[in-house]
Parts: sequence; structure tokens; C-alpha cells
Amino acid sequence: MVSIALHEEQPIPAQAVRQLYDAVGWWPERTLAEITDVLNREQAVGAWAAEELVGFARVVSDGHWHAYIEDVMVHPDYRRHGIADRMLQRLLETLSHTDTISLFCHSSLIPLYERHGFALFEKQKILHYAKY
Repeated sequence: MVSIALHEEQPIPAQAVRQLYDAVGWWPERTLAEITDVLNREQAVGAWAAEELVGFARVVSDGHWHAYIEDVMVHPDYRRHGIADRMLQRLLETLSHTDTISLFCHSSLIPLYERHGFALFEKQKILHYAKY
């Protein structure tokens, strides 16, 4: 297994994120301009195998009370090596001052997030008003 380095301090190129979206089959409609805008305003962590972005996760936050973890993804060739765990741990460390951290995920990924202290709230449901 190649060495994986996590970085949130180095700029993550929009093209690298676009390629990772393509590799995992997510968000074909997101443009490079939109990705660049998001990267310029939100906290993100990238997992790098040499010069290749193989993992990515970002945070949407009000900076004090609420944060939302979004787009946790790992390239299919690099899954099952703890990369998502490491990215989540890094984000949770930086969000330690935040009262509530939320996310939504596929049901198969619930154990991953439960390992990091997340819990299901059965009485709450997620409602979406989305274009896609």
C-alpha cells in the first residue's frame, strides 16, 4: 500500500476533486468553477497518494454552533485502508469547538460514522429540496 498523506493546508485543485467525483460516480453536473468556489470558502481535507488526490471531505459550517460534513469520498482503488477514518478524525479535531456536527450517508456507511461518535436520530428525518 502506498503512503497516504492528509493535508488541509495545501490547496486542493478543483480538477483533482472533479476527477475524484468521477472516480466515485458522484455529481457529474458540478463544474470546475463551482468546485473552485466551494474550495475557496469551505474547510476541506484531502488524502494524497504522492500527487494524486485519493480522498476528500469537506465541512459546511456557521463557524460556531453547527457544522455539516459533506462529500466524504475515497477513490475505489484506495478503499478499505482507513482513509475515510483518518479524514473524519482530522475534521472532527478541527470542529471540536462546534456544538452539533451532522451528516447524511448511505445506510451501509453508518458503522463508519458510529465509530466516530455519530448516532442515528430515529425521530428526525432529512428533507431535501434539490434540483437533482
